[in-house]
Amino acid sequence: MFNIFALNGGIGEVDGFFCGGVKAGLKKDDYDLAFVRSENLYDVSYSLTTNFFQAAPLKHLQNYGKNFKSDFILINSKNANAMTGEVGIKDIDEIFKNLKIETTNPIMSSTGVIGYRLPIEKIITAFEKFDFNAKNSDLASRAIMTTDRFKKEILYKVELENGESFKVGAMAKGAGMINPSMATMLCFIATDADIPKDDMDEILQEVVEESFNAISVDGDTSTNDTVLLLANKKSKIYDKDAFREVLKIILKHLALEILRDGEGTNKVVAFEITGAKSKADAIKVAKKLSNSLLVKTALFGEDPNWGRIASTVGSSGVKCCEESLVIKYDDVLIYSKVQKELDKQTEEKAYKVMKKDSFKISCDLGMGEENYTAYGCDLSYEYVKINAEYRT
Repeated sequence: MFNIFALNGGIGEVDGFFCGGVKAGLKKDDYDLAFVRSENLYDVSYSLTTNFFQAAPLKHLQNYGKNFKSDFILINSKNANAMTGEVGIKDIDEIFKNLKIETTNPIMSSTGVIGYRLPIEKIITAFEKFDFNAKNSDLASRAIMTTDRFKKEILYKVELENGESFKVGAMAKGAGMINPSMATMLCFIATDADIPKDDMDEILQEVVEESFNAISVDGDTSTNDTVLLLANKKSKIYDKDAFREVLKIILKHLALEILRDGEGTNKVVAFEITGAKSKADAIKVAKKLSNSLLVKTALFGEDPNWGRIASTVGSSGVKCCEESLVIKYDDVLIYSKVQKELDKQTEEKAYKVMKKDSFKISCDLGMGEENYTAYGCDLSYEYVKINAEYRT
């Protein structure tokens, strides 16, 4: 048995971890450079973008090999250091040569505009501003934001039956280019749990699939998507079931926060698929719905047109049948073999559901027993405006 408690704060409140953020001049006048470090080495587990054009920081990270340890991460916003070739990797090494503290296998993470080299001198000069003993989760989480409207950080304490405990803190950024296949999204998770490296790899991949890999803002997968799990083992306490459960809570919360902060987003919608013949089929249909532009614009227009849902399910490539399909908006039955046309009363009920900030669209395929839930949002005029003017 175990109990999980939400606390105020983030990574800085996890034993042995330090973090902060400064204004390096990458943004016009805002925090844009953050660090996360530990007083002792930590194991690293990660999930990275499946985009073939992985950014330089991801390549630099993977050059360390499979089971390396680290004690320092540097994160910049505004510049993705993507599509910069070998020189982008060399720029990272040059930056770390000028750090003001000793580090082991330092990690770089970047987010922002693709195709430009890092402003090395601005970053190196900014090192003078860092207090490497700070525990300022607020500034760190603000410094990694790009088009985000709000910061995203979270902290939990896990208490075991015998009274022993460990903490897990995290921060994330992301609002657009969100279709993780591991959004533009970054997530950093720090724990003092004494978790074995094999468990880190297993649990992270499992939970990422149910959280970050289940969300879509615009159907685009970034060159920089990164989820890092860092464990310095300071507490000397661990329970596998408890750790899995708290990580599920944390990553689902952050994933939904990214959706809620989606560029121009007004609504967050769960697409629940049941009755699929296989898990792969359920995932395929759910993600087809969460990525569909026609569905997203219907959500924005608050139009309870089940035809867009049905046609998207039918075009997913998954075997299905209109006679067994059942569609609901929350608990309102929209479509079945005995109800194929919306009467006035049902349409009014459906319209009330679609007026809400968050709701669920359920599709029972009636083909089997498997299920999966993906999460999406509407597509608004504001999304177009933000991305049309991204570099300005």
